[in-house]
Amino acid sequence: MSWNDTTHFCSWKGVQCSAKHPNRVTSLLLQNQGLAGLISPSLGNLTFLKVLILSTNSFTGEISPSLGHLHRLQELNLINNTLQGRIPSLANCSRLEILGLSNNQLTGQIPADLPHGLQQLLLGTNNLNGTLPDSLANITALYVFGFESNSIVGTIPSEFAKLSGLQYLAMGGNNFSGSFPQPILNFSSLTELNAADNDLSGDLPPNIGNSLPNLEILELGSNFFHGRIPPSLTNISKLYLCDISRNKLTGVVPNSIGKLSKLTWLNLQINKLQASNNQDWQFMNSLANCTDLQMLSLSVNLLEGNVPNSVGNLSNQLQVLYLAYNQLSGEFPSGIANLHKLISVALNVNKFIGVKVTLSNNFFTGAIPSSFSNMSQLEQLYIDSNQFDGHIPPILGNLQTLGVLNIFNNNLHGNIPKELFRIPTLREITLSFNNLHGPLHADIGNAKQLTYFDISSNNLSGNIPSTLGNCDSLEGIEMGHNAFSGSIPTSLGNITSLQILNLSHNNLTGPIPLSLGSLQLLEQLDLSFNNLDGEVPSEGIFNNATAIRIEGNQELCGGPPELHLLACHVMPLDSSKHRLSSVAEKVAIPVVIVVRQKQKTESISLPSIVREFQKISYSDIVRATEGFAASKNVVAIKVFSLETRGAQKSFIAECSSLRNARHRNLVPILTACSVSEDSPVLTNVSLAQRLSIVADVSDALAYLHHEHPGTIVHCDLKPSNILLDSDMVAHVGDFGLARFKFDPATSASTSDTNSTSSMAIKGTIGYVAPECAAGGQLSTSSDVYSFGIVLLEIFIRRRPTDDMFKDGMSIVKFTESNFPDNVLKIVDPQLLQELDLSMKTPMAVRDSEVQILQSVINIGLCCTKTSPNERISMQEVAAKLHVIEDAMHILAETEGRAK
Repeated sequence: MSWNDTTHFCSWKGVQCSAKHPNRVTSLLLQNQGLAGLISPSLGNLTFLKVLILSTNSFTGEISPSLGHLHRLQELNLINNTLQGRIPSLANCSRLEILGLSNNQLTGQIPADLPHGLQQLLLGTNNLNGTLPDSLANITALYVFGFESNSIVGTIPSEFAKLSGLQYLAMGGNNFSGSFPQPILNFSSLTELNAADNDLSGDLPPNIGNSLPNLEILELGSNFFHGRIPPSLTNISKLYLCDISRNKLTGVVPNSIGKLSKLTWLNLQINKLQASNNQDWQFMNSLANCTDLQMLSLSVNLLEGNVPNSVGNLSNQLQVLYLAYNQLSGEFPSGIANLHKLISVALNVNKFIGVKVTLSNNFFTGAIPSSFSNMSQLEQLYIDSNQFDGHIPPILGNLQTLGVLNIFNNNLHGNIPKELFRIPTLREITLSFNNLHGPLHADIGNAKQLTYFDISSNNLSGNIPSTLGNCDSLEGIEMGHNAFSGSIPTSLGNITSLQILNLSHNNLTGPIPLSLGSLQLLEQLDLSFNNLDGEVPSEGIFNNATAIRIEGNQELCGGPPELHLLACHVMPLDSSKHRLSSVAEKVAIPVVIVVRQKQKTESISLPSIVREFQKISYSDIVRATEGFAASKNVVAIKVFSLETRGAQKSFIAECSSLRNARHRNLVPILTACSVSEDSPVLTNVSLAQRLSIVADVSDALAYLHHEHPGTIVHCDLKPSNILLDSDMVAHVGDFGLARFKFDPATSASTSDTNSTSSMAIKGTIGYVAPECAAGGQLSTSSDVYSFGIVLLEIFIRRRPTDDMFKDGMSIVKFTESNFPDNVLKIVDPQLLQELDLSMKTPMAVRDSEVQILQSVINIGLCCTKTSPNERISMQEVAAKLHVIEDAMHILAETEGRAK
């Protein structure tokens, strides 16, 4: 906009002029401006130009030869365009120090007449061919030289040994052949060497570690090197990324590898490395010294025997461990259980026979490998708190020695396979916090040795099979938060060893079986929030009011006095008259209450929660906020306009919702004025900040849904209801539409402000869950959906009401169609700039950054499933986001060391 006739061109954006010669342009800084077309030859007339930066635009055509006339030019940066043709002669640009032409479509050979004063030369990712000109060796000031991902052939000329000041050399992705280039061994200042993906062969130089003592990154993968890994490699004390995968290396890994104490990434996969005895495996003990190690791959080699237990001593930062396609045997490496930050593990195609597998609290995704069933002696399988999806493989029923199966807190769906109940040794089954559905099979009665059975927090339905009472060894039964219906089997009273029974939050009906009162060892009984009726037993545990929970069952009566239930009435002979008066009583009472409220609210009466706060007048607020100025953002002021329909009801509802709610990520009520305001538009929000924001919001919703006494459904989560304080901590506000979640059967007897609504749409278009838009029941899953939309909006930077979302396309479908392979094409371009996803970023870091984005987007998709039953809970969301945050912090530290 500044480039106009009324503004002097020296004041235009990106233009700098000489102080001595006011009308002479010295710099054009126009990177990432969305410019297109040809680069004008007229730029060659700017004879005072020193810096020309046109990177990250959409320029096409050839580089104008006129740029070669700029004899004062010091920096020319045309990286990230679509330029074609040959590189023009720049011999007359004798002062040129930086030449950046990477990521274009340039052809031909590298010019032999490049200026001898060059310090940085970046030509990577083009279509250049031919050999390296010998004359480049005369550019002795060169310290950065990148020409990766081209089609250059031959070898490194011997004259290049003169470039002793070279610090960065990227020659990967070409067609170099022959042995390891000897001139490179003269680059003692080299910190990064990428020669991967060429046709190099022969032995690695035995003195490589002594000749290149300052290396930090070494990438030699995808070549044809053979022989042993030189022991001198372990002398490169600053090395943090080492990738010599996909070669033909033999022998053992040097047992001094642990001297590389700064190592974060070690990739030795797809070679012919060997280990068959304790001496050969010493390198694993040594790697324990690499306390920053995050990735280790030895897959597809010739490793044999037992993996030493020292694998458990590896860095607690380890996220990736690949040992697949070897000849490993013996017990499963139990030490892996100590590596709590693992994201990906590959151990397939080996010969393990072990008895215990523990991969809990990680970030594994995809289906549960059916190959677990091959471990015929497996006794314990712990894969809880991951992101496994799909079905539980029925073939796990072949594990005839399995004693413990723990898969809770994943994304599993489908039925519980009946084959599990035929395992004669199975003692513990924990499948809670998944999306399992369907009935519980009657074959559960075959699991007579079962002592603990937890299938809570799923979507299981149907009757509880009476055969469950055959499991007479059970000590704990956890079946709460499902959709079981029918009556409680009286056969449960046969389980004399039972200590804990939780059937809460289901749709169970009928009376409480008297047989439960005979269970002498029963310590905890939770039958709350069902549709149970009739008289509560008075024997056994029912005499201990602190040990049982039966609230949320409106038709229960009687029982011990400590339960404070209404007495059970005996139906008189004239039952029709009694029934009529009872109905009349139930109908009349709420009507009287509503009428009284209407009479009282002619002059507004505030709820007691408001009367407890400090009174602040309207004039006080106007004065404190300078007339509600947008700049006054220390506190948030929510204005209820009483002329607006429903405003008073919304205010009372918000007070009711927040009466007992306390959480660091909820907006607190300070006075009689509630809180919410339009937040200023934020720009330049980093990936870490966005992660922190969604994690804060997930914590707030997890509290409302799962930790607050009485579940609260927010009903209107959207960006404008999320406030950020000065430390960028997110707080959820505006509870005007919030609802307490009660069982549908009890909603008729609750007040209008607390009941769950299934009539009108509650929320904001674009953020409302599909079932609510169709007039369905509000639930915590509705909030989960809204949260998922907000998450996608934050990372994609498109509102769900964007013009592009029409004709059946939505932000969810748009994301699904691009996930996971094209995630980088849809996320906010600002994030791509921040993450610097360029060829100069080491592949290890690029992959981790992409994985973080994919993981976050995947959570958004898990939250926005069409069916409420398929969505994950906010507890799961919060847990997964905090794991990603931890991974992000580790990655940031790694990048900091790299820079």
